[in-house]
Amino acid sequence: MAQKNKKETIKIDGAAIEARRKKMEAVSTFGLIIIAVAMFAPFVSFNTGGGINWLSVGKWIYAAGALIFTFARLVSVNDPRDSLRLRRLRRLEFWAGMAFCVGAFFWFYNESKFSSNPFVGPLAIVRDTVLFSLAGATIQVIASWMIAFRQNKEKKEHGGK
Repeated sequence: MAQKNKKETIKIDGAAIEARRKKMEAVSTFGLIIIAVAMFAPFVSFNTGGGINWLSVGKWIYAAGALIFTFARLVSVNDPRDSLRLRRLRRLEFWAGMAFCVGAFFWFYNESKFSSNPFVGPLAIVRDTVLFSLAGATIQVIASWMIAFRQNKEKKEHGGK
C-alpha cells in the first residue's frame, strides 16, 4: 500500500510540476514579447519630433521584460525524475535571463553616459543592449532545442513513458 501511495504522489507531483512548467513558459514568453517590443524603441525615436522620448520609455519596458523573464526562469519546474542533464539545461535558461538583465543595465548606463552629448544617436545608446539581447536569445534558443531533444531521447530510453 505504501508503494502505491508513493507512486500516486509522484504522479500528482508530476502533474503539478507540469502545470507550473506551462505557466512559467507562458510568463517567460510574455517577458520575451515585452523585450522584443522594447527593442523597437530606438527605431521609433528617429521619427518623433519633440514628442515622447521613446528611448527613455523603452529602457523601462525592456527592464520589466527582462525581470519578468528572469523571475519566470527562477521558478523550479524540474520533475524529481528528470535527469541531471535536463535539470542543467533548464538552469541554462536562467542565464539567458541574466543576459537580458545585463542588457537592461547597459541601456540605463549608456543613456546616462551619452545624454549630455547631442551627437550620439539612439543606436549608440542601445548598442550593448542589442549585443546582450542577442546573446540571451541565442542561449534561450539553444537551451530550448536541447531540452526538447533531451526529453524526446529520455522518453525513447524509458519506453515512451
